[in-house]
Amino acid sequence: MTDTPPPKSEASPGDLAAEFRNLGDNLKEMFQSAWESEERKKLQQEIEAGLAELGKSLNKTVEELKVSPAGKRLKTEVYDLQQRVRSGDVETELRDNLLSVLRKVNFELEKASTRKTETATSSEESPKEG
Repeated sequence: MTDTPPPKSEASPGDLAAEFRNLGDNLKEMFQSAWESEERKKLQQEIEAGLAELGKSLNKTVEELKVSPAGKRLKTEVYDLQQRVRSGDVETELRDNLLSVLRKVNFELEKASTRKTETATSSEESPKEG
């Protein structure tokens, strides 16, 4: 029934190396058999066909988008953005917006710090009952 010998209670180093070699051969054979199986080939064909259909569908969608009003508007907006980036308008706008945000954050932090300082000062000056 089985060709495998029963495990030995004490294996010598040579036997251990031989078993690892045997394991490697068995794994190689198993993977090769799985790779060459009809199921794997069928799955590969299904995946390839699915990817081909996805590609066709995406190409069709892109072509439809190119001629649609939304697609034309998107193309115009992308072109306008490219022109604004090249002219430096985007950089200036981003810099101005970032500066504005940083000023607001700093202002709020200064207010919070001032309130905390005033609270600490007033609690130190108030008489303690004891």
